[in-house]
Amino acid sequence: MHGSVRRVAVRRVRVDEAGSGPYSVAAGADGAVWCTLVHAGRVGRLAVGGGEFTSYALDDPGCRPSVLTPGPDGALWFTRGGDHRIGRVDTGGRSRSYDLPAPGCGPYGIAPGPDGALWFTELSGDRIGRITTGGVVREFPLPGPGARPHAITPGPDGRCWFTEWASGRVGAIDPEGRVERFGPLGETDSEPHGLCFAPVEGAAGAGGRLGLYVALEAGEIAVVETGHGGEGRGRAGTPV
Repeated sequence: MHGSVRRVAVRRVRVDEAGSGPYSVAAGADGAVWCTLVHAGRVGRLAVGGGEFTSYALDDPGCRPSVLTPGPDGALWFTRGGDHRIGRVDTGGRSRSYDLPAPGCGPYGIAPGPDGALWFTELSGDRIGRITTGGVVREFPLPGPGARPHAITPGPDGRCWFTEWASGRVGAIDPEGRVERFGPLGETDSEPHGLCFAPVEGAAGAGGRLGLYVALEAGEIAVVETGHGGEGRGRAGTPV
C-alpha cells in the first residue's frame, strides 16, 4: 500500500558553499536550527524562520561531523566519523571535541539518554558509547562481532535502543551497560537504520501502547511490539 503525495510550499535556504554537505539537523536551545556540514568540517546555525545562516569551523576540516542532537546541557552534540571523536558546540558557536578510547571506531548515531549523558553508536567498533556532558567516556562492546550499530534513541523503559545495520536486529542498553538484542526484523538483508518509539494502532495518547518503528533499507518500516506503555517500563520482546 502506497501513501498519497501532497504538494507543499518549499523555501530553500543556501546554507554554505556548494558541496559543504548539510547532513543532520536539530533544534537548538536558542530556538535556531543547527546542522552538520559533513564535507566542510563545520557546523551551522539557521536563524528562526529560515533567516540568517552562520557556519562555524571545527578543529579538524576533515572530521566529517555527522549526526547531531541537542544535549541536556543546552549545547549540540555530534559524532565525527572522519577523526572518530565526539563533538560539542554551544549556541554561541564555541566548539570542542573529545577523543574516544577505541581507534577507528566510527561513531555515528547519537542521542541524549535518560541518565543525563549522551549515548552513541560505534559503527566500525561494534560498541555502544556513553559520554557525560563533562566529557567522560565509557564504551560497551556488543556481544558477538559484526553488528555495526547505527542509529540510537531513548526508549520509554529507561534504556537506549539502537539498530544493528549488519545483523538485522535492534538492541537496548541500560545505563549500566547491560545489553539485550531482539530480532531478526526480517530477511538477512533488511539493514535497519533509523528508529523511534510511537503509538501503535489504536493506542494513541498518554499511557497507550508504544511500538518501535524501524526504517529498513530493504524498503519497509518494521513495527516492533516491545510491550512498552507510554509511561514506565513494560515487558520487552523476545531476545536473541
